[in-house]
Amino acid sequence: MTRPRAMAWSPPLHSGERPVEQGGAARARTPGRLGLCELTAPPAAFTVRATTAPSRPLAELTLDRTPARLLSADGAGVLARVRDLACTALAAEQAGAAGRALEATVRYAKERTQFGRPIGSFQAVKHRLADLYTAVEAARGLALAAAAADAPPDLAAAAASACAEAYAFAAGEMIQLHGGIGITWEHEAHTFFKRAHGSAQLLGGPAAHRRRLSAHLGWARPS
Repeated sequence: MTRPRAMAWSPPLHSGERPVEQGGAARARTPGRLGLCELTAPPAAFTVRATTAPSRPLAELTLDRTPARLLSADGAGVLARVRDLACTALAAEQAGAAGRALEATVRYAKERTQFGRPIGSFQAVKHRLADLYTAVEAARGLALAAAAADAPPDLAAAAASACAEAYAFAAGEMIQLHGGIGITWEHEAHTFFKRAHGSAQLLGGPAAHRRRLSAHLGWARPS
């Protein structure tokens, strides 16, 4: 069995310093210094954490004097670039999943009958599906734009915000428009809902990405 390896964020350490974990990054007790390192030994601990969405397992790495090789001293710059790439990739996943939720809901609205006609023929249902379609297509467009432009900060933030909200909206409407079957454990709707809300917080919530976009455009200072 090969020894597990992992990437970690850590500055060059001086004698006696110890990296400590802060928000997914390993940072030394030296203020303002962040670097990208590759672990050369297994972490002190690897702890699997329970999540709301079982389809996306998460784990916590504990680093305690774990040896590592410095890859870049510009950790902040690398981290910002990786964040934008990750946001763009996640936005594509969210847009695709939102589209799948919309597709399943439209199919159900065509098949489910009430009062002798498909529920999709009722005006109230049509309007909700039209609103959902608009949100999903707008999110899909931003996801494609961010990917085509190689994930610039402004488009990555815009796509991250729009796609997270569109996915959560689609998952919620999927449950609502499926009626009673939509809240059962046997139906897939709840898995979409859990994944949507878990993904929305994975790299920062939609509001945080909108603040980042505003700061990039010069409309507000970053928080």
